[in-house]
Amino acid sequence: MSTHSSLRKRKLTGGKKRVYRTKKKYEAGGYPAETVLGEPKRKSTRTLGGNIKIKVLTDKYASVTDPKTGTTEKSEIVRVVRNGANVDYNRRGVITKGAEIETALGLAKVTSRPGNDGVINAILIGKEKA
Repeated sequence: MSTHSSLRKRKLTGGKKRVYRTKKKYEAGGYPAETVLGEPKRKSTRTLGGNIKIKVLTDKYASVTDPKTGTTEKSEIVRVVRNGANVDYNRRGVITKGAEIETALGLAKVTSRPGNDGVINAILIGKEKA
């Protein structure tokens, strides 16, 4: 992982370090996708090596896997129940890996990284009472 956090630090003696160069392209940061519920919208960005990373900006469907049967089906997301990654994300309903979402099939936990993978995959953790 490349960073540029050490470029503007002080020496052990307390003296200032001279910035000897500007940031390189591979050190450039980026803004998080912060995926939320809505009509499907994706954004693709060029990454290191000419690869393409697809970010999910908004989506209302998830590929939900039932661990008991091993079947996976596309299901509509009803709401974001909880996101333990960040208190602010929890309040705003941002979908990240580990977020609990309520789908048409039941309660599910997100296993993919929507901002990096370009898809919302989830595993069923609780069925709805019929």
